Amino acid sequence: MPGSPNKKNKKAKAILLGVGLDSDGHKRVTTGDNFALVGGSEETHEVMTEKAIKIQEKLKTKGKTLDQVSREEFDDIAASVGLRRTPGLE
Repeated sequence: MPGSPNKKNKKAKAILLGVGLDSDGHKRVTTGDNFALVGGSEETHEVMTEKAIKIQEKLKTKGKTLDQVSREEFDDIAASVGLRRTPGLE
């Protein structure tokens, strides 16, 4: 409900969403403080998890949360763990 007290006081929270598009028949879901990862083969899901945790650690080192970094700062952090922005999907 638009006027309900619970929604009025909640601040939007940024999360990192990872979706593995390959599959080996298993359903995988991993969540953390600021990320949610779904799908992927065992290997893909493991790689996504490692990178999401590394991003979370780097943010913690900076004393920031995902919603406190600029797009450029996030891109730098993501690049430092081996991720890159795909041109045209911005």
